[in-house]
Amino acid sequence: MAILIDETKRVIVQGITGREGATRTKLMLDYGTHVIGGCTPGRGGQRVHELPVFDTVKAAGAELGQVDISVIFVPAPRVKDAALEAIEAGVPLLALIADRVPLYDVLEVVEAAEERGAAFVGPNTVGVMSPERAVLGMMGGSAKSAREWFHAGSVGIVSRSGGLSASTGYYICQTGIGISTIVHVGGDAVIGLTLPEVVKRFQADDATKLIVIIGEIGTSQEEQVAELMMQGVVTKPVVAYVGGRTAESGTRYSHAGAIVEGGRGGYQGKVEALKAAGAHLAEVFSDIPNVVKEIHG
Repeated sequence: MAILIDETKRVIVQGITGREGATRTKLMLDYGTHVIGGCTPGRGGQRVHELPVFDTVKAAGAELGQVDISVIFVPAPRVKDAALEAIEAGVPLLALIADRVPLYDVLEVVEAAEERGAAFVGPNTVGVMSPERAVLGMMGGSAKSAREWFHAGSVGIVSRSGGLSASTGYYICQTGIGISTIVHVGGDAVIGLTLPEVVKRFQADDATKLIVIIGEIGTSQEEQVAELMMQGVVTKPVVAYVGGRTAESGTRYSHAGAIVEGGRGGYQGKVEALKAAGAHLAEVFSDIPNVVKEIHG
């Protein structure tokens, strides 16, 4: 079992005729993701990598049948319309890849998703991967490198950093321990699935025995994970790393969601909350594989 994505999920790509959409569609196809088609307004009837292209998500569903996931590769100003279209067409899970999506656009997507019982990853995400099963977005860079770097196993990774998502998976796999799923939740201040929401999915996943969270300054997601642990909602071992130890108040750390404001979202508070809840802290990033190996056995 894997969370969010596996080889059975039927995937479409919105923006499939664009350069990025076409390139990442090939990655997903080559890795084994069950991509069944794509959408670009005005390009219906074309084909990309032998996949049919439709003008709308609704048209794709009518022709292809059930759509489980839409990966959205469109420019930031168009993400809201694309996401709302997919949600209204009944797609239950979206991946919003673009960064710099306007905040109020994301809030509209959040509201629509809640109303329709849908979920989304991102925006500003590199995607999701269940090694040896399927990938969404651009995780791994190419199918060849993704196969070489990541192996299936029992460690679930959820990260607020795109680069550290893949790096964490790579270094853990180098120890001989494999990965159940890697999820990059996205780097913006307002996102769809958050660290605590993904951690709860890992808790419910029989294939995941240990959870790794890669946090950073800004927002209260790490503290919320700690609360779930304190409440007994999350009982699986948690290994945590929090980036941004030296950042000062008002400093943005790599992207919009990682900023300390008025003492909130700071490094120390996150670390103390996680330690108090029983998480195993890696003080520096390079310690993560060793801590995981010690706990995992």
